[in-house]
Amino acid sequence: QVQLVESGGGSVQAGGSLRLSCAASGIIATGIAWFRQAPGKEREGIAVIETNTGTTFYADSGKGGFTISNDNAKGTVYLQMNKLKPEDTAMYYCAAGRFLRGSWSQGKFYNYWGKGTQVTVSS
Repeated sequence: QVQLVESGGGSVQAGGSLRLSCAASGIIATGIAWFRQAPGKEREGIAVIETNTGTTFYADSGKGGFTISNDNAKGTVYLQMNKLKPEDTAMYYCAAGRFLRGSWSQGKFYNYWGKGTQVTVSS
């Protein structure tokens, strides 16, 4: 059964940290990415990891405070989020597909999506 399940979201104060997890099963994917979508805003790619090499890319919004990593043995990709700001409040999704270096932040290239985990950052 193909499945992506996110966890680790919650409510934190500004400056706090969260670690999101994305557990993948039944999927063979060379790229797993984290996206987020805030109410009234477009979906935004935050970070991607190439699962074979560990190569990572970040959007500007993810640089500095966010780190993506993977544990292939566990089939899990993580997003460590530090120094959270109220503007980081959104639903966070992981997505899996073929790794595309130049197009990783475009959601249309991913075949599989999780249902999301909510992150709320209060000031």
